[in-house]
Amino acid sequence: MRKPLPDKKVPEPGEGRRGEAGHLGYLLRQASLAWRARMEHALAEFEVTPPQFAALTMIGAYRGLSSADLARLSLLTPATVVTIVANLKRANLATARPHPIHGRILQLELTDKGAAMLARCKRRVYALETELTAGLSAEDERAVRRWLAGVAARG
Repeated sequence: MRKPLPDKKVPEPGEGRRGEAGHLGYLLRQASLAWRARMEHALAEFEVTPPQFAALTMIGAYRGLSSADLARLSLLTPATVVTIVANLKRANLATARPHPIHGRILQLELTDKGAAMLARCKRRVYALETELTAGLSAEDERAVRRWLAGVAARG
């Protein structure tokens, strides 16, 4: 028979070790998961997942990407990208054409429908980002962006 667990209240996000006293890595993960949940909720109406949004964004920003390029840019595994690209193509949001020199490489592009979907999704995500940065000065926001980019660049 197991001992009953002590009646300790688990802290809410922002409290105790889940707040400013927590480890930075844990706080980054906690924030990342909270952000993803907010994105999932905001994009659900369009039946677009955050990884699909990332893929649409990168395909729109860097025309002619290969699936391998897309995997690197969107921080997704190649296998995940294969599935995402297949779903985007099936939904007529993206298309692939052979590279003019390297015929085995397929270059991805958004369809008109895909560009329109990306624009709708971006409006939702940008609204979330505005909420996220509410209360930050422009200087503080630049500092946060610089710090996060530096964390990512150091790997």
